Amino acid sequence: MGQTAKATGRGAKGTIKSAQRTVKTAQRTAKGTVKTAQHTSKTAIKTADHTAKAAQKTAQATAKAAKMTAHAARATAKTAATTAKAAAKGVSATVKAMIASVKALVAAIAAGGWVAILAIVIICLIGLIVGSCFGIFFSGEDSGTGQTMPTAVREINQEYEGKLDEIKNGTAHDTLEMSGSRDVWPEVLAIYAVKTTTDPDNPQEVATMDDSKKELLKETFWAMNEISHRTETATTTQTVETDDGAGNIVEEEVEVTTTTLYITVTHKTADEMADAYNFTTDQRAQLAELLAEENRSMWSSALYGIGVGDGEIVVVALSQLGNVGGQPYWSWYGFNSRVEWCACFVSWCANECGYLDAGVIPRTAGCISGSDWFKDRGLWQDNSYEPRPGDIIYFDWDNKGSSGPQDGLADHVGIVEKVENGLVYTVEGNSGDSCRENRYAIGHYEIYGYGTPAY
Repeated sequence: MGQTAKATGRGAKGTIKSAQRTVKTAQRTAKGTVKTAQHTSKTAIKTADHTAKAAQKTAQATAKAAKMTAHAARATAKTAATTAKAAAKGVSATVKAMIASVKALVAAIAAGGWVAILAIVIICLIGLIVGSCFGIFFSGEDSGTGQTMPTAVREINQEYEGKLDEIKNGTAHDTLEMSGSRDVWPEVLAIYAVKTTTDPDNPQEVATMDDSKKELLKETFWAMNEISHRTETATTTQTVETDDGAGNIVEEEVEVTTTTLYITVTHKTADEMADAYNFTTDQRAQLAELLAEENRSMWSSALYGIGVGDGEIVVVALSQLGNVGGQPYWSWYGFNSRVEWCACFVSWCANECGYLDAGVIPRTAGCISGSDWFKDRGLWQDNSYEPRPGDIIYFDWDNKGSSGPQDGLADHVGIVEKVENGLVYTVEGNSGDSCRENRYAIGHYEIYGYGTPAY
């Protein structure tokens, strides 16, 4: 029993020691686990911190890159905008022109024929997108160059008139005979539009006007119009009556030498120019479409900024600028040879618009009878009146030519084109024996008055 008790005691001690070792081991394990957990936690925190810092740096780098990208984008956009501004001039002109043209088209639609006009608008819009010849219909608006089709046309008209005056002033002569006429502007512009937009080497849109395009237009104009001149000197025997000083009339035959200056204007038609430029079938089709009758009001807008209505007679008159000698007008009236033809010209223009048949403007070859016609119907205004396009302007010259001093009677007549900045712009036949644009201050003393047709 004693030995058993001792053995039991030794076993108990061994058990206690084993338990103590187990506890110590557990403690060490626990401490190790805690240390490992602490280390793991610290590592995780450090890793998270590094990750956060890395993410922050990445975000900062991304933001910096974004700023740089945005800056580059702004610079690119600025450059693109600058480039686009130049490229957009044509588009800007197109939009402006379309707005201006729509105003004229509204009146045209109200007057009838809206289906045809609407079809033309659609064709023009498509043509403008692809830079076709139909862009010419919208060339009346400024594209930012300070130039429009009407200003270019006016400049070329002045150049044409200048060449006529240069021949007259630079050639010695006693009498002058002028004949022929230049081409009408729609035909010139139609050839220019087709040729320019279909040029195989350098096609260009024609909805805008600038210096280079104006030169192309001038080339086309002078290719279609030619001015030639010659002089002829003839000696004739004439009977001259003189007074012998004693009250007797003495007849004497003398030889008189006269030099006559002949100026002739000739022009080529659109078809002749199509042949000269070897236009293809497609080009000829475009030309025919541009010159179709239903496009008449579109040409009026592009050339003169005039749609339909009261300004129709102005459009007709402007289309005749450059005619010399007046042959088509006085012969239309019924004369077999030249007469002073300013009134014939006005009557001819009125007839083209149907105003003679409508009784809106009189058919007359005389200025006095024309002015009396308006007075008798209460359609007369004195020279203080500010006229409107289409009014008929009468003049009483002050000792000009053979008319003598002002006598209260009309000596000359024309058509009012427009009024700008206190000036009346006119289109006159038989102005220097040609159709010309002139201008006068409102209230100018030689303006006799105005006939105001009831359009």
